[in-house]
Formats: sequence, structure tokens, C-alpha cells
Amino acid sequence: MTAAPAPGSPVVFRHGTVLTMDDAHRVLHDADVLIEGERISAVGQNLDVPEGAREIDATGGIVMPGMIDTHRHMWQTAMRGYGADWTLTQYFVWNYLQWGKSFRPQDIYAGNLLSAIEAIDAGVTTTVDWSHNLQTIDHAEAAADALQEIPGRFVLAYGNIQAAPWEWSAAPEFRDFVARRFSGGNDMLGFQMAFDVPPASPDFPEKAAFEVARELNVPVTTHAGVWKVTTDDGIKLMHEHGFMTPSTIYVHAATLSADSYHRIAATGGHASLSTESEQSAGQGYPPTWKLREHGIGVSLSMDTSVWWSADLFSAMRATLSADRAREHLEAHSRDETVTHHKLRAEQVVDWATRGGAKALGLDSVTGSLEAGKKADLVLIKNDDSPVMFPLLNPYGHVAFQVQRGDVHTVVVNGRVVKYDHKLVGSDLAKARQAIEQTVEHLRGVLGPEAWNEGMHPEIPATAVLDNPYTYTYTQD
Repeated sequence: MTAAPAPGSPVVFRHGTVLTMDDAHRVLHDADVLIEGERISAVGQNLDVPEGAREIDATGGIVMPGMIDTHRHMWQTAMRGYGADWTLTQYFVWNYLQWGKSFRPQDIYAGNLLSAIEAIDAGVTTTVDWSHNLQTIDHAEAAADALQEIPGRFVLAYGNIQAAPWEWSAAPEFRDFVARRFSGGNDMLGFQMAFDVPPASPDFPEKAAFEVARELNVPVTTHAGVWKVTTDDGIKLMHEHGFMTPSTIYVHAATLSADSYHRIAATGGHASLSTESEQSAGQGYPPTWKLREHGIGVSLSMDTSVWWSADLFSAMRATLSADRAREHLEAHSRDETVTHHKLRAEQVVDWATRGGAKALGLDSVTGSLEAGKKADLVLIKNDDSPVMFPLLNPYGHVAFQVQRGDVHTVVVNGRVVKYDHKLVGSDLAKARQAIEQTVEHLRGVLGPEAWNEGMHPEIPATAVLDNPYTYTYTQD
């Protein structure tokens, strides 16, 4: 194994299959991508390169834009897999009413650090940290510190499930935090406000938080269309008060009416689909066909590692499978047979890359391989894997065949952050130590019995839990 290219030196990927994801979705075979500084300087065949440029052999591999995750609760990575058997209600109970309050600033830092490293390892070059447990400014500082420590592109979506959004967004220390950490126009660390509009708020107290977002000129990301939690009522309130904008992201958007989809489409908003989450936790059936019908922009996300794997290969695969399963099931109910799929592999690869860039307002920065854009890209290549050949349909290969272990090289903002399957510039040992301390802390707070009960929820014969959604005053 040769050493990774030195920071700042020109790099050229040679002889790969290049998925440009540009407006024409050009696929270039036996092609090169040249990086100089932070940007892509050329894409094509047999490129002339500057003297001293480092060549990376992409023969037999796929060069594609870095993937973009528009909704990931990164702080929860410290509890990876803990809630594998949870329902959404049990997730709410554990995080909102019981033990989420026990996360210290250093625990938010630990989860973010590991999640950020995991993202770039899997070829996700831009990640939205839907950070909804920032109970204090110290928690927020810890979240931002972790994101800036890892050489990826991130967006901190600030939220606090332990307080109402009109409360925490009005605090002077919140405005001070935003001014200190996000006033420089740095496209490596963006900012959003993360809060929801539950159904039982006809007087719309969230209005004050939306007004803060408007005053600060920052986007809002909100869970929408979550079964019995965030409904059409919230969409209607947002629309009637003028808070639906092209920069608004609607996470899940699964159980909305046609009227709500029309409002999202008319205002230029984007959806963030977490297909594994929607089909497992019950937010609603992944609404891919509805979003296509209404012309709503789509991006993909992984939600939380409390349940699922945090890579977008899984997201693409699950999204294609869910759409096609619904299509077949509906056809069978009519005694018909599906003979042509509507959603194609090419489309979900777009959603995992360019779709995310458009949702985040970063389409001029990243999401496609075009001269002048920032160099965020991934080489998928694994000469030791029998799955990497034959490479016939590159979109199908990315969506159905590839796994995170096939990510050979990752470049973010022109910097090689993974090379020859090894991370570059990330301290995994430090993240492991931080996570071990967080797990030890939480296990101690809960005690052995509660720890095991949380991980292995009972299956009651008749009991039904209340749904403790507590972004606002609806909690009993």
C-alpha cells in the first residue's frame, strides 16, 4: 500500500467509470477526474495533468460524487444498535422522557465524532447532524467541535427535544452561539434549525422559532408526515404563516395529504427520505411515488444508528426495494402484473448525491463531478472482492451491489480523507475511547436492569404505550 496523496497536491483518478451526476447524467468510461486545490479542474478522457500530480488508478472502479445524508441524529451513534427492537414510541420514551436527558456534552461529542468518521468512511462526504439533544450551549459547542475535528463537510441542525423550540431559540446564548460559530460563510460547516410542528398546536407557538430562523436567515429542517405525530395540520400552519421556503427540508414526509404535498411542491421544499426508518419504525410507508407525482425534490438519509447502518448504499437499496414492493403489491391487488419499474437505480443514485446538494442549497458547491465544483468524490473499487466485476450497469452496481467496504478513496474539499480503504486524518482510537466512556456513563446512570430492559423491550399482550412526543406542550 502506497501512502495517501499529500494535502494540496494535484490528484488525478485515471481510467474509471465516472458517474458525473451532472444535468445530463453523463456516464464516462475509461475516464479521468483531475483535482487541483479544493476543486475539480477537469473531467474527461486522457487528461493532461500538472507535473507532480498524484495518479490513482481507478481501473475497474466507479468514480462518483460524494454522497450526501440530509438527516442523521449523529449524537445517538454512541448507542449503536441498542434500539434494534424498538418501535418509534419506545424510541421517543427512551430519548425524550427517560434517558436522553442523561447525555452530557462529552457524550454528544463522542457520538458526533464517531458518526462523522463513519460517514466519510462510507463515502458520505456531506452529513446533516440533526442534533436534537442540545440541552445547553455546552452541548452545542461539543457537537460543533466534533464536526470540525473530522475532515468532512457537515451541517449542524440545532434542536433540543428537552425544551420547546420557541424557548431555546429565544435564548440569548443561542444567538451568541450561532454568531460565534457560523458567521464566516464556511461551506464546510453549515447551520440549520431543527424542530417540528406537532398536530395539537392550533395557536402555533412554533411561530416564534420560525421567526428566529427567518431573522437569522437559516433553513429549518422538520420531521413531517410522521404517523399521528407531525401531520397535515403542521404543514398548513407553516404555509399559512409563510414559513415554507425552498430551503425547508421535510424529513420522512410519509403520511401527508395531497394538499400538503402540493404546498411543499409550490414552495420549492425538499424531502429527506429515511427509508429503512420509515418502513421499520412506522413513520409511514416511504412516499417515493407521491414525491415523484408532485415533483418534490428528494434526498436520502439514514436517521439514526440506534437502529440502522449509517451508509447510503443501504438507503438506496431500501428505497428501490420499498418503492417496487408497493408497486407490485398494488398491482397484485388489482390482479395485474408490473412489467416496467417506474423508479430506476439511476434516480436513487441521484437522490443520494445531487438531490442532497439541492436540498441543502449546495448544488453550486457539491453533488456532481463538474469542473469548478468542490472536489467531493468517492472511488468505489475493491480488487479483492468478487462483487466488483463484471461492471455492466454502474448505477445498478452502486445501488444494489456495492457496500461500504468497497469504498477505496474518499476526497472532501480536495483533501484525501480515505485512501486504499484506510481512513486518513481521523483518529478512530480517540473516538473509540470517547464512546467507551459514554457507554460506561450511561450504563451506570441506568443501572443493569434498566439497561437490559431498554435494549430488550417486552412484548406486552395488550398494553399500548402513550406516544410521548414532546417538542411542544402535548405531553401528558
